Amino acid sequence: MEYLKRSEPLSETNEDVERLVQEVISDVRREGDAAVHSYEERFGHSTRASLRVGEEEIAERLTALSPSVKALIDRAVDRIEAFAEAQRQCLLPLEQSFGDGIVMGHRVVPVESVGAYIPGGRFPLLSSGPMVVVPAKVAGTKRIVACSPANHEGGIHPAVLYGLVRSGATEIFAVGGAQAIAAMAYGTESIGAVDMIAGPGNRYVAEAKRQVFGQVGIDLIAGPSEVLVLADDTAQPALVAADLLAQAEHDPYARAILVTTSRRVADESMADVERTLDGFTSNSPARKSWPQMGEVVLADSLAEAVQVANDYAIEHLHVHLAAPREVMDNLVNYGSLFLGADSSVVFSDKVSGTNHTLPTLRAARYTGGLWVGNFLKVMTHQEITGAGRAFLAAHSTEQSTIEGLEGHRLSAALRQ
Repeated sequence: MEYLKRSEPLSETNEDVERLVQEVISDVRREGDAAVHSYEERFGHSTRASLRVGEEEIAERLTALSPSVKALIDRAVDRIEAFAEAQRQCLLPLEQSFGDGIVMGHRVVPVESVGAYIPGGRFPLLSSGPMVVVPAKVAGTKRIVACSPANHEGGIHPAVLYGLVRSGATEIFAVGGAQAIAAMAYGTESIGAVDMIAGPGNRYVAEAKRQVFGQVGIDLIAGPSEVLVLADDTAQPALVAADLLAQAEHDPYARAILVTTSRRVADESMADVERTLDGFTSNSPARKSWPQMGEVVLADSLAEAVQVANDYAIEHLHVHLAAPREVMDNLVNYGSLFLGADSSVVFSDKVSGTNHTLPTLRAARYTGGLWVGNFLKVMTHQEITGAGRAFLAAHSTEQSTIEGLEGHRLSAALRQ
């Protein structure tokens, strides 16, 4: 294995991000709305008087949207909803007998209130709102609080706002960054606390979610975008380059990685990336993320390339191989898998229906992406009677005696 290109160390350390986010959360907990307004002005240059986006503002902003843009968003919402509903049907309640007088089971119950974080970023991402809000709605969540930065003419971009309304958000706030996460976790005068927070974001949002976990539930750590293209000699370098840059343009710290068994594909893909970048706008995040974060790995064999991909545990894994399904069972660590050169990650970003809120920073080693199941609690129950009571009481009495737990022994013994 040979690295033809390595990423460079970040200028800002994780400790810097951790300290800043800790300060933001502490201030919001102590000062509420006042701290949120202060950080909105400091980081987002927003001086809005109201954090909440009311019905009048929604109506006014949505007049700027054309029917064709609304139709695009409607199509995305419908497809995301259809896939979420299909997933929901896989989660069924259970109740059955496990011996005479022993009935056990579980119920599937929605989380009551969810905070949906919707990145503002440099571009209005039309599908980001539906990706978070729709699965919560399909799960049956009653209260869905959406927060998104006020980075478009003092408010939320009309297309993003329409997506939130169309998806079923019950409250919408023009607040972004770590201050939004803190407000949803602990509550302020304007933003009521929620039970769980979901949605992607930059490094500060991801760190804020990590720090508030426990106070609230979170879906997963989803930081700046990542893609790994796994390619053999049949891959088309122009497509490989395009797929790398599509994710690199999300954020200056996005990671675009090529792992290939072909030196020719590696060399030509890198050249195509550089050529294509020359045509990007001067302020494109890809101009920073590719030089700083991009990597190219030349593997000695396909088996080694697959192992490298598993070690990266990447967010988006795009397989540019002659026979992509032949390696599918061996690929075990990824947020979402894209089989074949035609299966563009962009399709999932926009409209195919699978969720684009996915684990980053190697979290794919232990979790998958956002789905309707994140908003459902599987809660067990049991009913013990007659012979079941006698059987379990005898066992529990004996075990509690060995363990030296007097209260446990008494509770069980009284039921013998």
